[in-house]
Amino acid sequence: QVQLVESGGGSVQSGGSLSLSCEVSGYTGDTYYIGWFRQAPGKEREGVAVIWTAGGTTTYYADSVKGRFTISLDSNKNTLYLQMNSLKPEDTAMYYCAADTLTPVKTAKQALEAVQLYNFWGQGTQVTVSS
Repeated sequence: QVQLVESGGGSVQSGGSLSLSCEVSGYTGDTYYIGWFRQAPGKEREGVAVIWTAGGTTTYYADSVKGRFTISLDSNKNTLYLQMNSLKPEDTAMYYCAADTLTPVKTAKQALEAVQLYNFWGQGTQVTVSS
């Protein structure tokens, strides 16, 4: 059984930093997409950043977080990370990690956008940024 467990959320002032972790267990596939998504109150869940594990570490970021957030994967520890710097109040949301093979998807950009295709999700961790 695939399990994803996030940790590291919290409250921070605008301009501050937070680091999220997602421990993955039970995933037997060698190649898959894994990434971070977020959902603010009253808004749809959106992609933040993804990694395609085949052929190295192809990453893709949402325009809103490029240059501020960094996604990374430690395969030895089966842990996904999201380093968030220069946080803004609009980054406030519940953050989720998700993973799937996403067979129909051909690019990391598509994987970021195909929120509805992910079958494996963590329980989420809250990030709150105050102005």
